[in-house]
Amino acid sequence: MARRNTNRRVGIADVAEKAGVSHATVSRVMNGNAAVDPGIAARVRAAAAELKYQPNPVGRSLALGKTDTIGIVVPDLANPTFQAILRGLSIAAAQDGYRVLIADSSEVTSEEAILAGEARRRCDGVVLCAPRMGDAELEELAPTLHPLVLINRTTIATNTPSLSVDYGQGIQELAQHLVSLGHRRLVFLSGPEHSASNRQRLVGLDQFRKEHPEIELQMLPGGSNFDSGHECTDAIIASGGTGILAFNDLVAMGLLSGLHERGIRVPEDISVTGFDDIPFAKYTTPPLTTAAVPINELGSLAWRRMREQIQQTGDAPAQAQDEFSPRMEIRKSTAAPALKPA
Repeated sequence: MARRNTNRRVGIADVAEKAGVSHATVSRVMNGNAAVDPGIAARVRAAAAELKYQPNPVGRSLALGKTDTIGIVVPDLANPTFQAILRGLSIAAAQDGYRVLIADSSEVTSEEAILAGEARRRCDGVVLCAPRMGDAELEELAPTLHPLVLINRTTIATNTPSLSVDYGQGIQELAQHLVSLGHRRLVFLSGPEHSASNRQRLVGLDQFRKEHPEIELQMLPGGSNFDSGHECTDAIIASGGTGILAFNDLVAMGLLSGLHERGIRVPEDISVTGFDDIPFAKYTTPPLTTAAVPINELGSLAWRRMREQIQQTGDAPAQAQDEFSPRMEIRKSTAAPALKPA
């Protein structure tokens, strides 16, 4: 009697032979098709259990037209803000049996559309987190990615749910905080050129300028990470500014380090603010004044908006446009400017 090759993967054919049914019947039972007679379905499941049959996930995805996976494209996975959004998204999706595929564009704008397209082909939907691409490219790309959720961007021509933060209002509140302490020479360390949230900050500061013409507000090129903040230290000192608005917490932390290395005291000599309130912000020396963004909530809400689209039947309803207001966190990195000796 010929022995079956025990190293060979058990397939649908083996289950079908064991249960005395067709291959198609096994496939329908394994995919949860309720139309199969309960007695036959029970026989198929018993045969599958006895043979220790495991369905091929790729084949199952093709049969069902779904992968139980969503993709997320972020501009910089090293940034704790995007890490927290990803964590919130992953935890929420996992509760519904979905996994998350991650793509990092590393702040290379030309890579975003390519990564988003590849993610959509492999997943049931895509979350674009703070994409750096231009508005025209985003409008053209968005319809090809549905189901799609946008974080920190919106579109006009497509019915796409978006989650955004009012960065313009947040930066104005930070600037107003510095002015209330007595600062009259402010400096903004700007973020990446193609960042939509940086543009919103600039619009907010333009409004602040109109409302406070007596305040000097300089703009210096910065970046979005620790190194860029550190590299700006000498430019900040040369500017003569006493109140510094960093693009985000990472930039502020890099600046704090550079100022400390040069013997500049914070906040006695210079006040520094960040943005986002990443977990490390309260543990810097001194603790960082910042505008808190509900980054974990952004991730979990992004999944809820994605799930609504995946489960949607019939005509698409108007999609939600959720906006969050930052919350001021006043800590020890800001104080009244030092009085100059007469």
